[in-house]
Amino acid sequence: MKKAYVFPGQGSQFPGMGKDLYETNAQAKDLFEKANEILGFRISDTMFSGTEEELKQTKITQPAIFLHSVILAATLGESFRPDMVAGHSLGEFSALVANKTLDFESGLKLVYQRAMAMQKACEKQASTMAAILNLDDKVVENICAEITASGHVVVAANYNCPGQLVISGSIEGVNIACEKLKAAGAKRALVLPVGGAFHSPLMEPARVELQDAITNTSFNHPICPVYQNVTASAVISPDEIKKNLIAQLTAPVRWTQSVQNMVHDGATQFIEVGPGKVLQGLVKKIHPAAEAMSV
Repeated sequence: MKKAYVFPGQGSQFPGMGKDLYETNAQAKDLFEKANEILGFRISDTMFSGTEEELKQTKITQPAIFLHSVILAATLGESFRPDMVAGHSLGEFSALVANKTLDFESGLKLVYQRAMAMQKACEKQASTMAAILNLDDKVVENICAEITASGHVVVAANYNCPGQLVISGSIEGVNIACEKLKAAGAKRALVLPVGGAFHSPLMEPARVELQDAITNTSFNHPICPVYQNVTASAVISPDEIKKNLIAQLTAPVRWTQSVQNMVHDGATQFIEVGPGKVLQGLVKKIHPAAEAMSV
């Protein structure tokens, strides 16, 4: 039996996240305080007592989810023995700290730079995302390609589970796609309350900005493979991990394919580390026989 530890992305945040860890675990408290020092502001205060609105700010959301995940993993001590790891979008950074590719400080700095770079890219062009339910991936891809060819950018961005694919692009492109996809038989085409077109070509300015930061960060040899969003396959080479992490911002999150490949490589137990239970639900939809749980 192989254990896969999985780490959630943006959208899993909630007011009070991590407070119990801070109050009951000395190691967790030290790491939260170290994070406050690194960032130059008390993100722990916003996590523990901030409002939902405050937690929705990208510059808070991304480091907050990252911190909750990696600090929780750190408190597991010797019982944290992953055979493989993966993270959904932002969660890939948490996974890379958990499997020792990145140290805590480097991971947090990269996540904060990523959040700020994405925020800037969102402000450059109005853009959005939408969840498409119960339609074949190929149909979604083809319709998006037609709309993009006509001058309105929209692409498949998150392959979450069979029958749930998130599209991403310009507001006009996503709106046109939603109408066409509903006409093609989608059960629902739901525009999401997000600030931008993540995992689309519209994130290119953020990718360029983050590329320098990732290139100049030291990556170590991991203790186990990471199944990266860009390739959906097991990666252990630090150079390859770097390359895929740079490509991640403009490439789709292949979560369905990642879970399928982890199962193929022997994973029977999926353990979600961090806020929420989104990934457990997706894992069960992708592979109903898998055991999925939280820490």
